[in-house]
Formats: sequence, structure tokens, C-alpha cells
Amino acid sequence: MDLQIKGKRALVTGSSSGLGEAIAIMLAAEGVEVVVHGRDEGRTKAVTDKINQFGGKAAYAIGDLATDEGADDVVKAALVNGPIDILINNAGVYRGQPWMDVTPGEWLQTYNTNVVSGIRMAQRLLPQMRELGWGRVVQVGGITGIQPMAIQPDYNAAMAARHNLTVSLARDLKGSGITSNTVAPGAMLVETVKNLILGMAPQNNWGDSWEEIEKNAAALFLQNDTGRFGKPEEVAGAVAYLMSSYADNITGSIIRVDGGQTLSV
Repeated sequence: MDLQIKGKRALVTGSSSGLGEAIAIMLAAEGVEVVVHGRDEGRTKAVTDKINQFGGKAAYAIGDLATDEGADDVVKAALVNGPIDILINNAGVYRGQPWMDVTPGEWLQTYNTNVVSGIRMAQRLLPQMRELGWGRVVQVGGITGIQPMAIQPDYNAAMAARHNLTVSLARDLKGSGITSNTVAPGAMLVETVKNLILGMAPQNNWGDSWEEIEKNAAALFLQNDTGRFGKPEEVAGAVAYLMSSYADNITGSIIRVDGGQTLSV
């Protein structure tokens, strides 16, 4: 299927690893010129080189989006080779701490890094998207913004804020040719998660093969309908679809990629 996005330019924040990396790689495979973003130049450049080595087109931008100065630096680098048509707000942080252990300062830090950083990017890039008359903005949220857990309350609330600002932004962009949506992953099998599960497997008697281990871990932690963890490329696929002309009539929406884990309509 031709998504009809070849030649567009995308900035994917937090794409030096994990979900952001998977999104950047998939968009590049669809002919999008990608700007890979991170705070660590070595890791960010490695993803950029990987895309270019496999025939894609990528550059990179370094900066801390939790500051105005860092956001300015990233936008300046992203616009060097032309306007940005697509903004994927993926950068974020989580700690996994119990409710009472998260200090007010950490709440503020999480909100700034996970929510305000995306606002900084949108406010800097949307004016030039409006001039283009076409654009895509996607927040990578999370199902804990819909169905919060007892732990990581600051992260849960930040995801809910991402979901909410998606809708208000869609209303603001009415008639502009720019859409605003959220992709909300469930538990994803990024490298750190897989290593954690493998480390827990022997003491929990989850089996010897990865298939057995994943099934048993998913049954304990997820209780979803697919019986497994999500794959980063599945989140990337949902994002790529929202970039296409087939999604022109989708805005202000949430696409959940969670294996049916979210217990809501």
C-alpha cells in the first residue's frame, strides 16, 4: 500500500532508541525524510546512520526539549534542509515509583518533560505547517493515561494530558489541513523490557523458550487479549497509517495499540 507520504519531512522526538527509533525507521522506509532526535549524540547518530545505510534519508538534531533553549536548537537543526510536515512527539521519561515516593518536584519534572516539551515543539513548528496547508502531529501517549496504575502516577497523569491536548489541538487546527492524533501503546517489548522478563523467568518458572516465557509473563502482568507484549513496529505502523491520505478524516482521535488490555470502550 502506498501511503503517499514520500518526500515529506518528519521530526520524531526521542528517536535514538525504542518506540521513537522504530517510528523513524518505518517512516524512512515509506520515503519520508526523517530528523532523528535525542540528547545523546552517539546514539542519535547511530540511528541516523542505520537509516541512511539502508537507503533512507535522515539527519539528526540534538537537544533537551525540557528547556526552551534545547527546543530552539532542535527546531533550528530540523529546519536546515526544509520545512517539517510531520511532528511525532514521542520523547518522555518514566520512573515506575510508588505513589507516595514521587516528590512534587518529580511531578513537575515529569510534566515538563512529557507534556510541555511536546507543546514547545508544536508551537514552534505549527506556524510553518499552516503555511504549507498540510501537516500531521502525533502524540505517542499510553494506555495508563486511560487506565492508570497505582505506580508511576506522574507518568500516568502526563499521558492523560498528552491525550487531552491532542483533542484541543485538533479543534484549534480546524480547516488547516493539519491533523492531531494520539497513538497509545500498551506494554511494549523494547529491549529493556525483554531483558527484564528474561531475568525474572528462572525464579518464576516461566519456561525455557521465549514463547513460553512471554506467554507466562503476559498472563501475569498484562492480562490482555493477544497474550503477548506489543512490538515497537506495531506502534510505528499505527503512526505511519495516520500520516497517510487514508487518515485524512481522522483527527482528535486515540488509536490504542495494546492487545485489548484497556478495559474501556
